[in-house]
Amino acid sequence: MLRQRVLTAVVLLLVLAGVLGSGSLLAFYLTLAIFFGAACWESLRLFGVRLALPLAVAAALLLPLMADRAPGDWSALAALCVLIWALRFVPALKLGLPPTGGPRGFLFAIVYLLSLFGCFIAIAGMFQRSAVFLISVMAIVWVADIGAYFAGRAFGRRKLAPEISPGKTWEGVAGGWLAVLVLAGISTQMPLLADSFSPVLQVRFGWPLWIVLMSLLVAASVVGDLFESLMKRRAGVKDSSALLPGHGGVLDRIDALVPVMPLAFLITTRMG
Repeated sequence: MLRQRVLTAVVLLLVLAGVLGSGSLLAFYLTLAIFFGAACWESLRLFGVRLALPLAVAAALLLPLMADRAPGDWSALAALCVLIWALRFVPALKLGLPPTGGPRGFLFAIVYLLSLFGCFIAIAGMFQRSAVFLISVMAIVWVADIGAYFAGRAFGRRKLAPEISPGKTWEGVAGGWLAVLVLAGISTQMPLLADSFSPVLQVRFGWPLWIVLMSLLVAASVVGDLFESLMKRRAGVKDSSALLPGHGGVLDRIDALVPVMPLAFLITTRMG
């Protein structure tokens, strides 16, 4: 299992490095469309929506056509996604999800697909700024996840959301948050990373607001992870799919990115 997990991770990293390193917008948009279509398919299945595959294929074909627009055109979509998460999905962690099937369940699925679309559009918008800038935003989520894992194993005592994700602890969240602040803070002192997200954020807004915004991004990553766990718990499945051997599905790998990327994109539009 571990060998399979590592092999899949290596393949994904090689694909990511190849696509981003190529500088080809076509290769980037095609890769983005494939992952977006897979995430849509998995989401629709978790929500019990029929015809998940053709709907996901249609969404994948639509994404490259929309993503090629200027990044500034999508500020309103990013703001809408942030509001969706704050006003609808965060409360769902306490109140629960509507039952699958029926108008409420279908509407909820559509709203989640919109948030997925906003995430992938935000990824496209930040890639247009630079591949390094995009990776520096994604790295916030990766560092938070890794830091939370090790801090949770070492110090975890108090459960964060035992009914949704029993393995997550407040100590783990704190460890992930500290890891992000430390490593992102170090990046602000490295000239080679001057044009990446964290240094630009610090120069534009100063240290106090930098800490607040980085903390918000870490919190958003935790919410995204918990929300997908809630969807899987309702569907009675362990993974969103088996597309990525050893890792589950695409949604299992990007769940924390879904709320983070639109928020980071919205912040980026204010950086100038």
